[in-house]
Amino acid sequence: MLDENAGSRVAPRIRQLDDAAINRIAAGEVVERPASAVKELVENAIDAMATRITIDIADGGKTLIRVTDDGYGIPAEDLPLALSRHATSKLDGSDLLNIHTFGFRGEALPALGAVGRLTITTRVADEEAASIHVSGGDMEAVKPAALHTGTVVELCDLFFATPARLKFMRTDRAEAQAISDVVKRLSMAEPSVTFVLRDVSGGGEGRVVFRADRESGDLFDALHARLAKVLGHDFADNALRIDATRDGLRLYGYAALPTYSRGAAVSQFLYVNGRPVRDKLLVGALRGAYSDFLSRDRHPAAVLFIDCEPTLVDVNVHPAKSEVRFRDPGVARGLIVSALKHALADAGHRASTTVSEATLGAMRPESIKPGPTRVYQMDRPSNAARSTAYQAQTPAFDELANDLSGNTPELSVPEGSSSSEPAPIQEPDMPAESLPLGAARGQVHENYIIAQTSDGIVIVDQHAAHERLVYEKLKHQMAKDGIAAQALLIPEIVELPEEDCSRLMEVAEELSGMGLTIEPFGGNAIAVRETPAILGEVDAQSLLLDVLDELSDQGESQIVKAKIDAILSRVACHGSIRSGRWMRAEEMNALLREMEATPHSGQCNHGRPTYVELKLADIERLFGRT
Repeated sequence: MLDENAGSRVAPRIRQLDDAAINRIAAGEVVERPASAVKELVENAIDAMATRITIDIADGGKTLIRVTDDGYGIPAEDLPLALSRHATSKLDGSDLLNIHTFGFRGEALPALGAVGRLTITTRVADEEAASIHVSGGDMEAVKPAALHTGTVVELCDLFFATPARLKFMRTDRAEAQAISDVVKRLSMAEPSVTFVLRDVSGGGEGRVVFRADRESGDLFDALHARLAKVLGHDFADNALRIDATRDGLRLYGYAALPTYSRGAAVSQFLYVNGRPVRDKLLVGALRGAYSDFLSRDRHPAAVLFIDCEPTLVDVNVHPAKSEVRFRDPGVARGLIVSALKHALADAGHRASTTVSEATLGAMRPESIKPGPTRVYQMDRPSNAARSTAYQAQTPAFDELANDLSGNTPELSVPEGSSSSEPAPIQEPDMPAESLPLGAARGQVHENYIIAQTSDGIVIVDQHAAHERLVYEKLKHQMAKDGIAAQALLIPEIVELPEEDCSRLMEVAEELSGMGLTIEPFGGNAIAVRETPAILGEVDAQSLLLDVLDELSDQGESQIVKAKIDAILSRVACHGSIRSGRWMRAEEMNALLREMEATPHSGQCNHGRPTYVELKLADIERLFGRT
């Protein structure tokens, strides 16, 4: 700074900040908004082995946050220490990589006490209850209190000591929604704990915003029931069970079918050792696992947990503890991608039930008059009567069409037959209705196959279905024979910064496996010797820059594979059955059988469903028949 009298520079003196200022600065890192305070307090309750946690808020948490638990409490003599910075019962300080609890930094409670009015009332078993109050960093003495068991932490007037922070708060409704999201996210990781969130704005008992009672059963049963409560039954009904291990890491949870995708990444919940995290590596792995099934504007839904020894992951990366760092990030990413791909493959041709529900919703009459349901048709005929009635309509198909080993005949019109008229339909030799996609009954609008199952009907988009089948065959063939590479007559030299060259050479072997061969060319240059033949003419420099961007963002690159898959997808689209073409009965049935035998056939290459299944009971309700 300049001294006005002397006109010379005067160095500012270094001074030690007082504890109140230090705690307020720390609060800015730990407590960003009311939802952050709720997260810290609920995690403390979980660490205390609570089985029931109640959260009361008022005015979006700005005027009141009260967290009540039935955990083991805090000894009265430890209460002043609990409000001191870097004081914790969860860590002895000898090993910062062996952390088994949510909290360990000892910052949350003193930070909250520095910016708000904080009261802690607690009772340990077989001891008297005690209470302590701190306001704006000023701590009062411990006092006797009345409490049955556990701990009650009450935070009033958050940020009253730092009023500038209040200007950055959003509306009460937005802050309350953020708190609800935090509680729901934590409740999914703890299905054995009861969570109750109440809004007590205006006084009184308030209203229950969210409630999730304790679930019983084994790990997956309890988790599935909790997810149904938090995310809804649609997610639970269309989620695949995930359970896989690799190199000391265990991945478990539920991931939704591709046809149950979302327009934004709002249904992606990732946990490491029970801790909710937002990690680019894990999110990138999740998206990579669904890359073959979703377009770029759709996002998968999943709740995934990674459990491992604490020494394999560093959670002490950020004060909010929302970021983690794996000792071997490649193992974590590979585990997620491989486990999800196997689960999606095992799902076969299954599609989301929400597809059929949306179809029924579109078909349902806009208004139905109240009163007893009238029956407009006779009772449902017996199976024998239906079989006789449908004899002239049932398709015929040969043994090859029923071969589920992949030896399905080509879906083309035989010589001498007309493609403009459907073939006559005959009775099959086996009950095709009992198969998952049933027996073809006909084709409408030259694009949709209508099939009958034992308990409903299936509507198939012939072009979308065959597109997926051709795409899977092309991918299988390429995986079997490898990706053909074309050698460049004159290698293309790309000049890059030295660190970028080193980063590319680290993944040179992986790139070579996808048909992109590179080698160092001395100095700050890379020589591109071969490119994937299927991509045709390639701008090598742009491709390498795209690879580098992915390496910087996600730690690995899938851009070359994505481009190859995009080409295969376009080839499959042009090589599949076109809309507007009549199909013979055996062709339609062969397509159905091949769909049943091919993984991922429930959605096309862009994530849209290839078929809709409607149950007979639902159809009858549409017509007022019960």
